[in-house]
Amino acid sequence: MPDRDPRESVHKPPALRIVASPARDPAGTDGSAPQPRRTPGRRPGNAPAPPAYAELHCLSNFSFLRGASSARELFERAQALGHAALAITDECTLAGIVRAHEAARDTGVRLIVGSEMQLADGPKIVLLVENIRGYVRLCELITRARRRSVKGRYRITLEDFRQAGADVPNEGLLALWLPPHDLDPRWAEWLHGCFPGRAWLALELHRAAGDDARLAAVETLAGEHALPIVAAGDV
Repeated sequence: MPDRDPRESVHKPPALRIVASPARDPAGTDGSAPQPRRTPGRRPGNAPAPPAYAELHCLSNFSFLRGASSARELFERAQALGHAALAITDECTLAGIVRAHEAARDTGVRLIVGSEMQLADGPKIVLLVENIRGYVRLCELITRARRRSVKGRYRITLEDFRQAGADVPNEGLLALWLPPHDLDPRWAEWLHGCFPGRAWLALELHRAAGDDARLAAVETLAGEHALPIVAAGDV
């Protein structure tokens, strides 16, 4: 079982300095102290502060017909909510990362680089970059998926992640599984194989009538397959 949270990572792609760890150095993405973050409401008495939260699944308007907000709007909102970091995970693209970096620099909210992908023969996942190797690997996967399909679409399969002979498959990438309503345990084992020690089951609850049942089902699956749960928002 992984012994760290996917938020605890640092990523520095070429020409960008992107910090993705709310638990480490409090400096901002450009090395300077981040702007103060506003936290809604007050804590009564000496109640401890809530743990830092980083949104790990968020689409910008670079996810055509799905994301509506610009990176700047998303980071300004994250700053207002007191988020420690924000992952921009547009679907099979890194097109919005430069604008996201600029917004992260200006707001002091750390940027986590990532991408959402729906496998043609497998699960929907979010990939988060942990380091430069992960950034390169994510670029490879996106390029391969886009080149084998028509413009505006992509196709990626289970085979693309296998990396036969690699000492560490998909090194530098963290994976979040976004399970549909019907949980298929096969993908838990696949994640363990392709992302050993770097896979989580994302739980996204939106105050719906079936949230309690969903939570129970996800907890059962996670326990049976030693796959830790992480909160995400599907923004």
